[in-house]
Amino acid sequence: MAIETFYDVMRRQGISRRSFLKFCSLTATTLGLSPAFVPKIAWAMENTPRTPVLWMHGLECTCCSESFIRSGNPLAKDVILSMISLDYDDTLMASAGFQAEACMEEAIAKYKGNYILAVEGNPPLNEDGMFCITGGKPFIEKLRHAAKHAKHVIAWGACASWGCVQAARPNPTRATPIHKVLDNPVIKVPGCPPIAEVMTGVITYMLTFGHPPELDRQGRPKMFYGQRNHDKCYRRAHFDAGEFVESWDDQGAREGYCLYKMGCKGPTTYNACSTIRWNGDTSWPVHSGHGCFGCSENGFWDKGSFYDRLTDIHAFGIDANANQIGGTAAAVVGGGVAAHAAVTAVVRARRNSKNKKQHDDHSGDNNA
Repeated sequence: MAIETFYDVMRRQGISRRSFLKFCSLTATTLGLSPAFVPKIAWAMENTPRTPVLWMHGLECTCCSESFIRSGNPLAKDVILSMISLDYDDTLMASAGFQAEACMEEAIAKYKGNYILAVEGNPPLNEDGMFCITGGKPFIEKLRHAAKHAKHVIAWGACASWGCVQAARPNPTRATPIHKVLDNPVIKVPGCPPIAEVMTGVITYMLTFGHPPELDRQGRPKMFYGQRNHDKCYRRAHFDAGEFVESWDDQGAREGYCLYKMGCKGPTTYNACSTIRWNGDTSWPVHSGHGCFGCSENGFWDKGSFYDRLTDIHAFGIDANANQIGGTAAAVVGGGVAAHAAVTAVVRARRNSKNKKQHDDHSGDNNA
């Protein structure tokens, strides 16, 4: 029996054609695509069979799953029940134990080379992987077995992408990001956890176009990790003006000044938090008065306190840190005022000189 398409499932659920096309338009918007892509998305949803997905868990706290199921656009239920065929997820599936493991083996055999392997968490390598046992086997063995025949591999979150807190110094279990133990190319979707709509957006893109989105040099989708949080932060104007929160709950904090001096890592963090935001586009840490701590960046846990201030962040194309930015801005403004005054004085002096010369010439003519 052929696997149903996304559109087949929607029709079976009583979804109208009009609502289906609205969904395709909304999907294009979420992915940052132009309206010209809507027909292509609709065609893919109508004709492409739902993709089998195996979702595995290593060393992690399940926060990626918690984030994923809270997606509002598209809804996680639409992704899980309609867009993909989630054949294995030992956290979400009803079966457990040997029955769950049998489901995974059946999916690998049935969809060899055609399934997506989504990995949440990482494998520990010390003691032959015995620090993480799933299905009666070290997770590293299970991971390599499933990845061998996967079409694509996705690393969900900072744990799978970079190692996160499990790999923080001194890392006694030798927790290791998955790209270092697999031969497969890995699509990294980092964050602790990633934004829900980023996770569903990556899956939607892959199902629509049949291939991963364009990745940056670290393997992250550029469509979501192509800009720094700092670039689109609503407090950016205060940074440029040299207006900073100096201590928690000071007047600057009350007025929404830049949190850079309080340890905000937004200037060095590539993510979509400042644009897509969290909890259904409601807020994000900086919006709530707390600085970004760079959870989508490699090794963020080992870079000191989250409240340690970054150094040597340059602005205006010159070598200036945050202490100098305000002074520089003031100097630029002051210099502009001074220059304007100087030019005005020169013009006035020339005008006076010209008027005096005309007066002298006129007086000479009268004397003659």
